[in-house]
Amino acid sequence: MNSNRVSNGQTPFVTVGFGLGTDWFAREVQRAILLNRIRGLGKDHHTAIFPKLVFTVRHGVNADPGDPNYDLKQLALECATKRMYPDVVFYENIVKITGSFKAPMGCRSFLQGWINPETGKDEEDGRMNLGVVSVNVPRIAIESHGSKERFWKLFNERMEVAHQALQFRIMRCKQATPVNAPTLFRFGAFGRLGASGNVDTLFKNERATVSLGYIGLAEATAVFYGKDWIRDHGWDPQGKEFALSIVKRMSELCKQWSKAEGYHYSVYSTPAESLTDRFNRMDREKFGRIEGVTDHDFYTNSFHYPVWLQPTPMEKLNYEKDFPYFASGGFINYCEYPCLQDNPKALEAVWDYAYNIGIGYLGTNTPIDHCFVCGFQGDFEPTDEGFKCPECGNCDPDKCNVTKRTCGYLGNPVQRPMVHGRHEEISHRVKHMSGETGHVTLADGSEREWFEEAK
Repeated sequence: MNSNRVSNGQTPFVTVGFGLGTDWFAREVQRAILLNRIRGLGKDHHTAIFPKLVFTVRHGVNADPGDPNYDLKQLALECATKRMYPDVVFYENIVKITGSFKAPMGCRSFLQGWINPETGKDEEDGRMNLGVVSVNVPRIAIESHGSKERFWKLFNERMEVAHQALQFRIMRCKQATPVNAPTLFRFGAFGRLGASGNVDTLFKNERATVSLGYIGLAEATAVFYGKDWIRDHGWDPQGKEFALSIVKRMSELCKQWSKAEGYHYSVYSTPAESLTDRFNRMDREKFGRIEGVTDHDFYTNSFHYPVWLQPTPMEKLNYEKDFPYFASGGFINYCEYPCLQDNPKALEAVWDYAYNIGIGYLGTNTPIDHCFVCGFQGDFEPTDEGFKCPECGNCDPDKCNVTKRTCGYLGNPVQRPMVHGRHEEISHRVKHMSGETGHVTLADGSEREWFEEAK
């Protein structure tokens, strides 16, 4: 279990990783977690947002027919088609990407493998991330005026600014004393120091991570390769290589900083809950609407395929699979599906394909909105204000359950509206498979279905 705790009353962001236990008791715990989530909360069976569930898939444990926990994988697939969680991590691929196995912290943050010099063993418990500073990559591309030489010059300058900001974060964290946060520093969450101990002993030697984030690789690449460099079913290989070179350069710099300073700098594929709106809005105000760059009201998250394009799940994952290996501090892939509750094998096919090609962490986006007025279940329709039932127009937060993947985690945008840019990004998402996107049984007993092709 990993959690982010805050002092302003928000629900603690708890992530529960599971899937590997094969003894009787472990299997019953895992089954209970999944059955409880499938059932939902309360009399209306609301989809639970927290804790975030992450199911581990591993060959020999649960990946294939005949594995001792294969039945739990089938239950996890059913749960994902009905509640979107659990997300899945693929054991061997996480080890390749991060150096050791672990579930993510929060929506996508990963610790790198770390050997405790005192014990000689890999250690995950009690480790932490000291924060993130994110870079607006599209702005660097816009200001380069089509010159890659100028782009890399500006890029290196901005990286140094971000480096200084991360150094400031480390400095501020080191100023804490164990008595400021005794649960963290004295009583075991991060370590067990005396009242006057130095918290930096828990951070240095690369035990703590600090992250360099980024946003908008697709838009930055469009500056140099045109708005159509990436399409529904393909992309310019040179464009992808350029996008990948940006993340590679960030990874190289982080390794240099880590070696010089003793803190683990990691590249982080920023969730950009509000940053997707803010960076795009600032650039649009300064540079105007640039086709393929600032002409949406949001920037594409990190290395993702643009949400308005319609690749197959396999094409999308094939494009994205290389980036996490250079952004091991934080990453997630996801695909958009129609209703899959009657076809969990389709989802399993994508999970297995992702595992085979090296994907580390995969989320499921599928229509699970529910109107308690007319009974509609599927995708609520986006509006200027939020989302409404496509059958009866209901948008009362007390009479519906709307669940969307905000970034790496789920949210209820009817109860807690998102910033404009994130709402626009969700509204522009298209399915990567054809199929039913809504179903309702009306009061007279008749059934209605919505299909992607009919929209």
